[in-house]
Amino acid sequence: MKVRAAIAREKATPLSLEEVDLEAPRPDEILIKVAATGVCHTDLVVRDGLLPTPMPVVLGHEGAGVVEAVGSAITKVKPGDHVVMTFNSCGTCPSCQDHAITYCHEFFPRNFFATRADGSTALSVDGEAIHSNFFGQSSFATHALCHEVNVVKVPHDVPLDLLGPLACGIQTGAGAVMNALKVSAGKSFVVFGAGSVGLSALMAARVVGATTIIAVDMNDARLATARELGATHTINPGNATATEEIMAVTKYGVDFALDTTGIPAVIRSAVESLAPRGTCGILGASGPDAEIILNETHFMSAGRKLIGIVEGESNPDVFIPMLIDLYRKGSFPFDKIVSFYDFDAINDAIHDSETGKVIKPIVRMT
Repeated sequence: MKVRAAIAREKATPLSLEEVDLEAPRPDEILIKVAATGVCHTDLVVRDGLLPTPMPVVLGHEGAGVVEAVGSAITKVKPGDHVVMTFNSCGTCPSCQDHAITYCHEFFPRNFFATRADGSTALSVDGEAIHSNFFGQSSFATHALCHEVNVVKVPHDVPLDLLGPLACGIQTGAGAVMNALKVSAGKSFVVFGAGSVGLSALMAARVVGATTIIAVDMNDARLATARELGATHTINPGNATATEEIMAVTKYGVDFALDTTGIPAVIRSAVESLAPRGTCGILGASGPDAEIILNETHFMSAGRKLIGIVEGESNPDVFIPMLIDLYRKGSFPFDKIVSFYDFDAINDAIHDSETGKVIKPIVRMT
C-alpha cells in the first residue's frame, strides 16, 4: 500500500516527507494506522548519525494508532483495537525469559538496526529500499508494521493521539522511579534534567509519595513546570552548585537520584548528592566512548549504588495501562508536558524539541 512517511536520508538534515510503498503484514506482523507519534531524543540522535542505524530510514518509536490488519499468527489484538507501539524484543533470550525484556540480549539489533530479523525492510520508494522496523515500528508514517511483543492495547476512552509517548520517554522516566529505583513513600528524590523523561520521573515520585522532590535544570521555564507537577524544590546549576543546594535541603543527601542527561560530569554530581546507602540511576549516554569518573572513597564507604536503567525496566503490557489509569485519576498529568504538531510540520516539532521551546512534541498524522 501507499503511505506517507518522514524519511531520514542524510545525517543531521531535515526529514523528507514522501510517499512510500509499505508491504502487507507478514503472518507475525500487525498493520497500524498511526494516529500520532511522539518525537523522542533518541530519534534525533539517530538522525544525526550518532548511532549506527542505516539510512535512508523511517524513524519514530512512540506510535499510537488503530489496528487495521493482522497477520495469521496474531492473537493479541484485532482490527479496530486502539494501541501504542513500544520497544521491540526477541522474546526468547535469558532476559526475556526472566521477564526482563528491557534488557533483551538483542535489544540493539531489534531496535536500532532498522530491518526485520531476517534483514529485510518493509518500505521502499520506486524500488529503493527504505529501512524500517526501527524500534519494531518506524512510526513517523501514516501506517506502520509492528509485532505482538511491542504492541499494547489501550482503552478507547482516552485520547489516542496523546498516548504515544507512554511507549518510550514517559515510560522510561516513570518506570525508573517505580520499577528500577523503587522509590517509596517518605523518601527523597532528585532528578537531573527536567525534560519529558525527567518530568515523568518527577510525577512518578509524587505518585509513590516521595516527600522531598528536587528538579535540577538550566532552563527556568522547565523548572517552573517541575514545580507545577510536584517538585518541592528546584535548582538551576547555572546559579548555584547543585550538590551544595541538595545538601542544604536534605542535610545528608537524597535517598534516590536520577540522571537523564547522560553527561558524565552531571552523573558525578548526581552520585555526590546521594545520602549514605543512596542509589543513583542513569538513563542515557553522551556518546559510545563516554566514561564516568567517581570518587572511590565517597562511593564505596557509604554503600552508595549506581545503576543503568533501560526503558524504565517496564513490562509495557502492565505498566502503560497503569500510567493511563493514573492519568485518568488525575495523578499523572503528562498531558501538561506535550505539544501537538501536524505531520507536515514534523521538522518544526524536532526543531522546537532541540531548542527547548517545547518539552514533548507529538505529531498527528491526520
